[in-house]
Amino acid sequence: MALTKYSPFTTEFESFPAGLAVFQDSLSRLFSEPASSRPWSPAVDIFETEHALVLKADLPDVDPKNVAIQMENNTLTLKGERKFESENGNGKGYHRIERSYGKFVRAFSLPDTVEGDKVKADYKHGVLTITLPKKEVAKPRTINVEISNN
Repeated sequence: MALTKYSPFTTEFESFPAGLAVFQDSLSRLFSEPASSRPWSPAVDIFETEHALVLKADLPDVDPKNVAIQMENNTLTLKGERKFESENGNGKGYHRIERSYGKFVRAFSLPDTVEGDKVKADYKHGVLTITLPKKEVAKPRTINVEISNN
């Protein structure tokens, strides 16, 4: 008697259109691979203020020395690595390991209105904040309209 591994994404969904087949394959691999082999990607918020675009990335337990920020051709690239360091040095004794470790890369397209020479980065409490100042041309300004009585 041969044992076969149950996969909920292969029986009913074999007639998926070609575009959804890639999605089906990704889901199948996500649920079948061990968590340690999955890449991780930090969560990022991007918001705009009057004077800048601000990017905040959650990087808990990531040494700032292991983070690189690069700007080129209106693309901001964030690279880094969260290393697995067990308390006792050999990795044994863990009952569960759910957090992801390893290298990550995130890339973001930026508008032409960002002043690339004045980008600042700050790392505090596991959150990396990248401030991308806007060029003067991109900042909103108020124009008063004078009304004449003609």
